Amino acid sequence: MGHRHRHTAQASNHLTEVAMSSETRRICLASPRGFCAGVRRALDMVADALKKHGSPIYVLHEIVHNEYVVDGLKKQGVIFVESLAELPSGSLLIFSAHGVSRAIEEEAARRGLRTIDATCPLVKRIHQKARSFEERGIKVILIGHPQHPEISGTLGQIPPGHAIVVETAQSVAKLPGKLDSSPLAYLTQTTLSIADTAEIVKALQKRFPQIEGSGDICYATRNRQEAVRLLAANCDAILIIGSPKSSNSNRLRETAEEERIPAWLLGGAKDVSLDELSPYPRIGISAGASAPECLVEELISFLQSHGWPELVEIPGPSEDMSFPR
Repeated sequence: MGHRHRHTAQASNHLTEVAMSSETRRICLASPRGFCAGVRRALDMVADALKKHGSPIYVLHEIVHNEYVVDGLKKQGVIFVESLAELPSGSLLIFSAHGVSRAIEEEAARRGLRTIDATCPLVKRIHQKARSFEERGIKVILIGHPQHPEISGTLGQIPPGHAIVVETAQSVAKLPGKLDSSPLAYLTQTTLSIADTAEIVKALQKRFPQIEGSGDICYATRNRQEAVRLLAANCDAILIIGSPKSSNSNRLRETAEEERIPAWLLGGAKDVSLDELSPYPRIGISAGASAPECLVEELISFLQSHGWPELVEIPGPSEDMSFPR
């Protein structure tokens, strides 16, 4: 969608109960949406570190995959790096919510860096499972996107050669024949499509009847995908706020498209094309787990001022998860 200017409003104060007829031009808001507990925890840890230590504070990779959040932290003195070689000895380094490998942890210690681990506890749980499987002599098949930092971190928990990444059900047939009689277990990235992952697991179980494993897709990913499916039943088009780099945000767009609803992934109101939206009387909005609520409010305000005056929230799965920091 093309560039548009921004508007701001406290849209959450303007929910209107309306009859769900297709003729009324309205905004339908998914619930739950936006920040998950792991993202909140990571951002709170950065805020605490800034308050306690001041700037500069370094973060390895983006703390979460959202440009608005990252840019805001840069303005507060947070420096994002891709290599530990960029850091002076003694620097304060925060590991992102996606997790890191053991090699990164060890290198940070060798370089004399002070570290804070903001890895999501649910990702940490997958790390523990991977190490447990490896200690038991079980080969791990890791379902996910090979270039995603969460996958890199999980792979780095065990020695090289003890895990294989698969991204699609079709790739299962191409796995080495020597695995057919090996003890196997599968783990998954936390932010995958529920439907796609189920297809891959089915293919793995068919080829490797001995494989063990359980679902590792996190509660927030599941809940937000379910909320988008409920949204799709009440909308003509759906806008997802999130970064192109965000796996869970991309999966929300795909979930809407699976329901045969046109969907766009946007950074915010600035990316809206009114020409593309004009044919759709009912516009749904959701947000990925790393997208802040202020961007949702901004988008609602923009749409309300351009022909979609009413707002109704579509309730989905309840959510009250929180993690200590």
